[in-house]
Amino acid sequence: MAKGRWTHMTALVTGASGFVGSAVTRCLIDAGFDVRALMRPHSDRRNIEGLAVEVATGDLTDVASLERALDGCRALFHVAADYRLWVRDPAPMFGANVDGTRHLMRAALAAGVERIVYTSSVATLGLRRDGQPADEDTPSTVADMIGAYKRSKFLAEAEVRRMIEDDGLPAVIVHPSAPVGPRDVKPTPTGRMIVEAAMGRMPAYVDTGLNVVHVDDVAGGHLLAFEKGVVGERYILGGEDMSLKHILDEIAAITGRPAPRVRLPHNLILPVALVAEAWTRLSGGGEPFVTVDGVRMAKKRMYFSSAKARRDLGYGPRPARQALVDAIAWFRENGYCR
Repeated sequence: MAKGRWTHMTALVTGASGFVGSAVTRCLIDAGFDVRALMRPHSDRRNIEGLAVEVATGDLTDVASLERALDGCRALFHVAADYRLWVRDPAPMFGANVDGTRHLMRAALAAGVERIVYTSSVATLGLRRDGQPADEDTPSTVADMIGAYKRSKFLAEAEVRRMIEDDGLPAVIVHPSAPVGPRDVKPTPTGRMIVEAAMGRMPAYVDTGLNVVHVDDVAGGHLLAFEKGVVGERYILGGEDMSLKHILDEIAAITGRPAPRVRLPHNLILPVALVAEAWTRLSGGGEPFVTVDGVRMAKKRMYFSSAKARRDLGYGPRPARQALVDAIAWFRENGYCR
């Protein structure tokens, strides 16, 4: 990918101030795009401070703002999503992730956008019963989706795929796994786990697994999908399959803290999650660290293959350990952990 190849092409990026979105924004700027960032009036802009981006104020639920933001854009990277594993009221999440995606894609068609990369998630894909890594063709249904976030992303992707088929939407779909790395300002659920482990506050673990990938490799995969992806095709942007024990051992090695040795059965964690959610509802607090849906998801190893992206796009992620090193360094530098 030659630096500056896409000079004078304007791309709208949704979610540009977020974890994955800000990495995509940086990648596109390096490639020469003129980047326009769709942002709500009060969005946290720390992740795009100092970047050469044009801010378009708007919201996925405000159709007029989407039409204004897309004016003159030839490319669209729809990265924004309401990503939480626990919500009191799922309606706003569905409004942003499903209805918002529909509004944006319709506006993109009307604006004549030439090429779209839609950021889905491995959360929408099926898992194999034999424990082997799943791929883009592993079947899934909305009934398989655990929690509001996964259901909303499944339905949003279904809407994009329908519009590709029925309306000629020029979209390529990418499925990031569990991104890790710098600028996780919220942080994400995975980032929260890394912070807790880096602080030595995870003395035990459950038997589960994730596919860990550096956030900057996910961003590079978005550009590769834009350049080489086939409209209507799906590409997993993952890294390494790692058990939670392996992840925590790596974090312990990086930080010099003892690795956890106690494995907890899932059924022991479930009552804790129920109490945590009940307390959060009563107290009005934020997302509990342990959730019922999180425990249900942890019963499955979420392993995925990026073979298609490697073969068709030239995608090549770095080792997952480097993602953990970079994440911990950023969390330390920004006061999340000592």
